[in-house]
Amino acid sequence: MKYVQSILLLAALVIGRTGSYAQTGRTENLLIIGWDGVRWQEIFTGVDSAIMNDRMFTKRGSVMRSEFWDNDPAVRRKKLLPFFWGALSQQGQLYGNRTLGNKVDVSNRFHITIPGFTETLIGFADPAVNSNASVPDKNTNVLEFINNQSAYKGKVSVFATSRAYDNILNVKRSGLMINCDSEEVALPGEAFKLLNEQQRLSPQIFGERLDLVTFFQAKEYLKEYHPRVLYINFSEPDNYAHAGSYDWYISTLHGQERLIADLWNYVQSIPQYKGKTTLLVSNDHGRGDKIKSQWSQHGPNIEDSKEIFVLAMGPDMPVTGEVSGEQQLYQGQIAATLAKFLGLDYKAEHPVMPFIPTLFKQ
Repeated sequence: MKYVQSILLLAALVIGRTGSYAQTGRTENLLIIGWDGVRWQEIFTGVDSAIMNDRMFTKRGSVMRSEFWDNDPAVRRKKLLPFFWGALSQQGQLYGNRTLGNKVDVSNRFHITIPGFTETLIGFADPAVNSNASVPDKNTNVLEFINNQSAYKGKVSVFATSRAYDNILNVKRSGLMINCDSEEVALPGEAFKLLNEQQRLSPQIFGERLDLVTFFQAKEYLKEYHPRVLYINFSEPDNYAHAGSYDWYISTLHGQERLIADLWNYVQSIPQYKGKTTLLVSNDHGRGDKIKSQWSQHGPNIEDSKEIFVLAMGPDMPVTGEVSGEQQLYQGQIAATLAKFLGLDYKAEHPVMPFIPTLFKQ
């Protein structure tokens, strides 16, 4: 009951809010990563020895041990995610290490993909979004809100592996530039032509294009069109976890963290983005933990799968690195936080949870 009351209080704080923030920060651009089904446990403690040593889930245990294992969780998490525990921890903030009492939870009760990413982008848990059935969302999302500001009109772009994003962001109403699933990029240039060909010819292991194709389409679009806000969705971690393959889940996390690092390092070479860009990485839901066999699953009956994380760095936040101590944040706070980075006060026809205050200098 206290959990529900906290959610309602957070939402009530901002119902009817008016006005906008002054643009006092240096952030002019956003890079946002929606990372489907990634557990906080691997982010903060590295590979899980119990799952790694179980041949039901890990076929290449010896390879994983040689690449990613150490008895010290601080060492092994850096082996798995060197960018997060190098540059990001030295320049930003990491929330969600529950072993230190720092908690980030979804506030929807379903703990699955569409309710999770919808909550992230509209700023509250809409009880009507209660399954992974993909229908156009009726709520104004924060990317749509940003795109409707004159300074950002036509400068908000989304590249997603999941086909659900057309409906999560209601492309017909929102007018956002969204490219997802196996949709080709209908833009001129040899690079897009090659990427479209790779998409057509590469295997669809889980019935969608590869995350790698999504990433390079997004990166090429950024190089050519310089959007002010770029949102990228990766789906394969969740898919490999559902398949019960801890090997490929871990390999995918390691590889995609390198992609995130590559994109961050690339934008630092462009005057529009260097020193003016904030990166935020989060997930839609967690996974099971207390019962080993549940690591591959999530949903309303798996309590651990409400547990998520938020990682961020940029020019306007205090550098605290890994955040410790008793704290409770919620997924729905991300939407207003994204808008505030740009000096905007996200308002909609529905409740919006308040931004995360500790991400901003007081």
